[in-house]
Parts: sequence; structure tokens; C-alpha cells
Amino acid sequence: MNGVPRFDLRGQVALVTGSARGLGRAIALALAHAGADVALGLRDVNTGGDLAAEIESLGHRALPLQMDMTRMDQIFRAVDDAAAHFGRLDILVNNAGVAPENPAEKVREEDFDLTLAVNLKGTFFASQAAGRAMIRQNGGRIINMSSQAGFAALPTESVYCMTKAGIAHLTKCLAVEWGRYNIAVNAVAPTFIHTPGTQAALADPAFRADVVERIAALHRIGEPMEVAGVVVFLASPAASLITGHTILIDGGWTAR
Repeated sequence: MNGVPRFDLRGQVALVTGSARGLGRAIALALAHAGADVALGLRDVNTGGDLAAEIESLGHRALPLQMDMTRMDQIFRAVDDAAAHFGRLDILVNNAGVAPENPAEKVREEDFDLTLAVNLKGTFFASQAAGRAMIRQNGGRIINMSSQAGFAALPTESVYCMTKAGIAHLTKCLAVEWGRYNIAVNAVAPTFIHTPGTQAALADPAFRADVVERIAALHRIGEPMEVAGVVVFLASPAASLITGHTILIDGGWTAR
């Protein structure tokens, strides 16, 4: 890389799964602010109009796509439609995930199967579909959503923790396999973030106080754009020599 580091994504095309709300929405907006056109992978395509309009108001193109991560046909079609619509696919952000909460002795098979289907199977096959497109164009970035839960045990979240640990290792495997095609594969691993998905748990004062205490260095809950900023960095030219790595965004939780 010549010259000073570049953090902009002008001329790039990104696809963000699970982009309707929370981290996915923040990531989609941050990528657009950095200059990218953004395809929006949505479990219900009818929920993406407002976000698409906001991205377009920034002067960038947006494409809402039906993309239920438990449906292989929708995953492959969404990736193909994004690449066809924009003419290329440079960035995939595998953000979609679920986390049914249960003590390990009470986990139901249907919750186990759904968590693996979305968090692991969906991430793998979205990466496969995007990887094929990126191999053809000899380059791309894939950024997976792991979690601090992949590095530290969270009570009542054993299945979720297992899948997020799996994402960190899958990231290494894909990075090694696809590096020869100029594809970088990385992951981010956030702590508790203020999102609709964490709102109910964090509304419990005792639980919130425990979480804030465990975020050992900064002692506060994270915001979605604090995760989105790291995603933009990993997607940018400035991160050109980083691959196979999972960046913890945990305020110091795992530093204890």
C-alpha cells in the first residue's frame, strides 16, 4: 500500500445481513457514510424502506433484499442479486444472529437448532456465496459478527457462546483459504451494546450493574456506532494487512 492509510469506501459495494435494526442498521449507515453503496439483507424485505431512504439521502445507493438466514435459497439469491444490481460485491458483513436464553439444562432442541442455523450455518453459506463472487473479481472483505461470548462464558448463553467461538475460528479458516484470492476475512466481538435485542436484559438494574462492572476498563454499555466504526476500519484500505483476526470490542471485559 502506498501513501497514508485510507479509511474511505468510495466506489465499494457492501451487503449487511440482519440490517433492519440495532448493530446491522448502524453498520449499514456507517458504511454508507464512509462512501459505500449498501445492500440490506433483511428477514422481511418490507422493513427496509426507511433505512434505504436514509442511505440514499447520503448520496449512495441502497438495495433492500429478502434474506432470511435460515433459508439457503434466500441467502444465495440475495448475494447474487446484490452483485448483479451493483455490478460487484466488495464487502460482506455477517451481522445476523440470534440468542435464545436458557440455562444449559433447559435448552430446547428447537432453540439449539435455530441458533446454529442462523449464527453458524447462515454465516458460513453467506460467506460461501459472497466468496464465490469475490474470487471471480479477485478481492473482497468479509467481516463476521462474533462476540465477547466467544471468549468468556456467559451464564444461560451456552449455545450462543459456542456459536460465537465457532465464528472466530471459521474466520481464521476462511482467511487462510481465501487469502490467495485477495479476500480478507475478519470478525468483531462486541460486549453488551445498547440495541433492541439487549434492551430487556439491560432494563434489569441488577443485571445492568453486573454488566457495567464486568466491562472492566470503561464501565459502560457500548453504543452501536462503536462497533460499526471497527467494521468500517476492517472494510477499508487501512486494514489491508489484517486477516484471520477477531477484534474484541468489549470495553476491557476480557482483560481481567
